[in-house]
Amino acid sequence: MEKGNSRSDDPRHSIPDELCHPFSKFSDWKFKLFRVRSMEKAPLPSEKEPLSATSSGDSAMEGAGLPGSVMKLCLGGKSKENIEGPSRHIDLKLQEIDTHMNHIKSLCRLCGMLLRKAKGPEHEVQGLLDEASRFSLRRMGCKALNWPEVILKVFKVDVAGDMETIHPPSFCHRCWTAAIRGGGFCSFTRTQVPEWMPHSTHCPLCFPKKVSLQRKGRKRRKALRGAPSLAKRSKLESHSSSAVGGGGRGSLGRTRVKKGLWVKNFTFCHKEHLSVQLLPDDLPLDFVSAVTCQVCGHLLANPVQAPCGHLFCRSCILKYGRAVGGHCPACSLPCAPADLTSPAKAFLGVLHSLQLLCPKDGCGERVRLDSFRPHCLGHHLEKRQEDEQRSTATEPSLDSYLPVNKGGRPRQHLLSLTRRAQKHRLKELKNQVKTFADKEEGGDIKSVCLTLFLLALRASNEHKQADELEAMMQGRGYGLHPAVCLAIRVNTFLSCSQYHKMYRTVKATSGRQIFQPLHTLRSAEKELLPGYHQFEWQPALKNVSSACDVGIINGLSGWTSSVDDIPADTISRRFRYDVALVSALKDLEEDIMEGLRERNLDDSTCTSGFSVVIKESCDGMGDVSEKHGGGPAVPEKAVRFSFTVMSISVQAEGEDETVTIFQEPKPNSELSCKPMCLMFVDESDHETLTAILGPVVAERNAMKESRLILSVGNLPRSFRFHFRSTGYDEKMVRELEGLEASGSTYICTLCDSTRAEASENMVLHSITRSHEENLERYEIWRTNPFSESADELRERVKGVSAKPFMETQPTLDALHCDIGNATEFYKIFQDEIGEVYQKANPSREERRRWRAALDKQLRKTMKLKPVARMNGNYARRLMTTEAVEVVCELVPSEERREALRELMGLYLQMKPVWRSTCPATDCPDQLLRYSFNSQRFAEILSSTFKYRYDGKITNYLHKTLAHVPEIVERDGSIGAWASEGNESGNKLFRRFRKMNARQSKTFELEDVLKHHWLYTSKYLQKFMEAHKNSPKALQATINPEEMTVDDSEMSPDIEF
Repeated sequence: MEKGNSRSDDPRHSIPDELCHPFSKFSDWKFKLFRVRSMEKAPLPSEKEPLSATSSGDSAMEGAGLPGSVMKLCLGGKSKENIEGPSRHIDLKLQEIDTHMNHIKSLCRLCGMLLRKAKGPEHEVQGLLDEASRFSLRRMGCKALNWPEVILKVFKVDVAGDMETIHPPSFCHRCWTAAIRGGGFCSFTRTQVPEWMPHSTHCPLCFPKKVSLQRKGRKRRKALRGAPSLAKRSKLESHSSSAVGGGGRGSLGRTRVKKGLWVKNFTFCHKEHLSVQLLPDDLPLDFVSAVTCQVCGHLLANPVQAPCGHLFCRSCILKYGRAVGGHCPACSLPCAPADLTSPAKAFLGVLHSLQLLCPKDGCGERVRLDSFRPHCLGHHLEKRQEDEQRSTATEPSLDSYLPVNKGGRPRQHLLSLTRRAQKHRLKELKNQVKTFADKEEGGDIKSVCLTLFLLALRASNEHKQADELEAMMQGRGYGLHPAVCLAIRVNTFLSCSQYHKMYRTVKATSGRQIFQPLHTLRSAEKELLPGYHQFEWQPALKNVSSACDVGIINGLSGWTSSVDDIPADTISRRFRYDVALVSALKDLEEDIMEGLRERNLDDSTCTSGFSVVIKESCDGMGDVSEKHGGGPAVPEKAVRFSFTVMSISVQAEGEDETVTIFQEPKPNSELSCKPMCLMFVDESDHETLTAILGPVVAERNAMKESRLILSVGNLPRSFRFHFRSTGYDEKMVRELEGLEASGSTYICTLCDSTRAEASENMVLHSITRSHEENLERYEIWRTNPFSESADELRERVKGVSAKPFMETQPTLDALHCDIGNATEFYKIFQDEIGEVYQKANPSREERRRWRAALDKQLRKTMKLKPVARMNGNYARRLMTTEAVEVVCELVPSEERREALRELMGLYLQMKPVWRSTCPATDCPDQLLRYSFNSQRFAEILSSTFKYRYDGKITNYLHKTLAHVPEIVERDGSIGAWASEGNESGNKLFRRFRKMNARQSKTFELEDVLKHHWLYTSKYLQKFMEAHKNSPKALQATINPEEMTVDDSEMSPDIEF
């Protein structure tokens, strides 16, 4: 018993078990040495300071055991025995906060002094203006209706977000006088508003420091004079507790009610949340408790659910957590704000369908919870209209108190006034503009004011200033957007020094900063280059770093070297493949969201993720050498690997077919072909090309097995990628797939036919090759399992001589097909001019003479200059009916002329099928007749031109006649998957290299790759399209030195 009594007298015994320190013995003896204030017993807020320990103990233990849930709610859901123990102490944390609130209620919110020291009445901080204050401020031009607006303007303090547990609710009469004297706009006194802090164990209000009276040593500080003193515990407590036993219900009931009031003072929601008394009386108590907040006791408003399952109002549980602690009030389990979730939809449906009784006298209608507030608002508006009608007949209008100029001293001009006076005079107009902007323009006051100014300038015929203002409002002309300046610099290929010279010249001549400085452009570049956006792969990519902020890296970073290898004699720079794809998708974010809106697809229906189809292109750029300094020019070849986002589709939930939300409108443009890797290497160097593109292939294979999580439209979305390597010419395909060179006996990269078989049967062939089959044939070539000879082994593997290291799509490149066929027709024209069908083995001099005659005729008639190597532009002009007629003038035989015309006519009918982006819709008739035309074309070659196609045929001519219908049937198009965009980027490489000429090729290659990526940005392209008619920007871009201030001298018709 003695041990039990000592346990009862222990002040730590009143603490809940969840809050007890794990080292309880240490806590016990430490508590005896240092008394903790937060664990001492404090009286209730409404009780007087106890005179003795006996009286306080009796009052605390009086009437325990009252049933109900209010006390249990306030005690955190614990039982009375767990919280109070034998001493029956209530939660002291709430007592301390309530005592703190009593302290701050006696202080001024604005100056911090005691309210009783300031002579005059007190004023509510959150209250409305009384009639005297309202009329006084109205005479000075202030139309405020409540004190928070006045305090914000006078004392520069926003009191709208004050909390009952932190900020005083009133301010003194001195601060009221200062606000009235300032007219509601300013303060003529130096009032320093204190910074109010939440209650803590070192609260300066509850435990103030008095430095002048404080002695040295470890003497305990005295409490504030106004605070209730804490009574010492006496032995009478144990006797009285044992004597009383269970106690009565009165004391505990009062404690529960008072503690419920403390919690409601923390939440302060009785004006916002609906009372439980509005529910009908016939509802069960368990149902009522289920729809009641466990903190404030009102009906649930914006309910949230704790991990333990209890329901609260969102605002109440957040305020309770800030005041008391992060635990559930019902069960005291940990409950952080991040753990709160929304309840089930079924419960929300039941909650919103509750029938509430209208509290207005005479109404008596039952209204649903979700429509209760509009119903009460209707009553409020009716009452307000009635009050206004009565007030207009009896009270004078407030407009009579406005200042009126009754003559005498004339009013000064608005521009001659001070800023404060200008604000005072234009106060009413500003409020009207703000109201209009909030209602019509989404709160954009600046645009409304600029539009009014623009209309005023137009009305006064000041069109020059109006044009400048309109250009500034649209982001062009005066003060161009940084993205516009960046687009101008990239599209006009200006170096840093050239752009800076233009920037200084325009600023000096016009006196305005029309273009942005270079550092602003560099900041705008970061958002458009890869490595800026955050993303995630699920699952994580194999052997690829998870870092997102990866920019330009060394292309040789994945070089697999051994002891015998020598260092790579090349320079390569590239983006990481996944980072580049993320940047490309973020560049298309507006197009993706627009596609979803056009097809009426909600976010809830796009749960399966998006499918992205990528076209890959890789081709050599030839000799790109430039002479910097002395010495002979050394040939320098380069290769570029790029990709194009062809389409983005999504399969809506419940639908069988996928919906395409984005389709690249110009798949063969250099504006849509994004560079990923640049390298100084010859495309014929198989080993170096394999080593550089090896990491790219590894990253692509890893992305095939994962999905990208990227934020698009402020929501995380899932993307899966499908890669199609179609943008390769014949030479590059043979390098990547390990096939023999173009002069091989096996002429086709799609089938296994030899040159002789293709010439005998020009049409009837099918696609048989694939990447997996080439890998198997390479293993046979490497191991020779059947011990065959070289010729037999070559016949078995069908021309595979190296290991294929990158998968390509078995297709036909439309651009190189045109170039190859044009080269063949150019040779046919030469042979027909020289009548080779009648001669055998003509000499080299004769062929030169025929070629010179053909070039002279084309240059004279069609102004087609001869080229050393066939290109796309020359091929397009040569393969026309006009060119055939010009050539026929040199062909002596009429029969051969007709054959040439028929051959060209058939070719021109077949060409749209492989050049069109969608032949099924663009040229359906030519697609249907393609098999017939190809058969007729083959007959003419094998009969009329047999001298040239006897046992041989060119690679592209064979693919044109044999494989085009099968590819179109499988892929739907050939022209859309061509490498024309990558080929068009060759001239961009040379221009960007001149733009970023440096001594170091490494930095030069980085600048070329960076600016080429910016050149293909859809974001910058939209800015250039929107601002391409800006006369000032384009005039300064083309010739900044000749730019003048006069707008009349600028030509508005300049276009890119």
